[in-house]
Amino acid sequence: MASLDTGGGDDHGKKGPGVKKAKKLSTRVDMTPMVDLGFLLITFFIFTTTMAQPTAMNLFMPKDVEKQEEQNKVKESGAFTIMLSKNDNVFYYEGLDPTQLKSTTFKGIRDEIIRKKQSTNPEDLVMIIKPTEDATYKNTVDILDEMTINEIKRYAMVDISPVEQELIRITEAASGGNN
Repeated sequence: MASLDTGGGDDHGKKGPGVKKAKKLSTRVDMTPMVDLGFLLITFFIFTTTMAQPTAMNLFMPKDVEKQEEQNKVKESGAFTIMLSKNDNVFYYEGLDPTQLKSTTFKGIRDEIIRKKQSTNPEDLVMIIKPTEDATYKNTVDILDEMTINEIKRYAMVDISPVEQELIRITEAASGGNN
């Protein structure tokens, strides 16, 4: 237990030639019970804390089909391709024809996603995300967040084709090259 040593003197602050000074003793506190309590608390919190549960992402695998070329077919009316480029530029086109390429920024892509979602049957809607070599990790995460925000159920990340890469390069050059 804690003990407190105090000096005992009853001179009440008198000073003079015949008055002895009171002996000042130090205060000593026994910390052993405090250390025991600390270890008991640490033990309690370790045993009662829930450990981090592993989380997993749900993957929806394609259905098995007889012909391999039929495996990942999408309806042209439901396809919406988003290509991420440098400087937060986003290129997109509807259907399967990359020559109908349009350009926007991350601020404008949400409106295009909402418009496509409203004008397409939900069972046919597929977003195809294609980051270029110049796209940043942040932009890729942002577009995946847009899929979650807009409740897009079917989307895929695919490598960009050389034709699409060339179309992006031409579009950026035509717009001044600073995009």
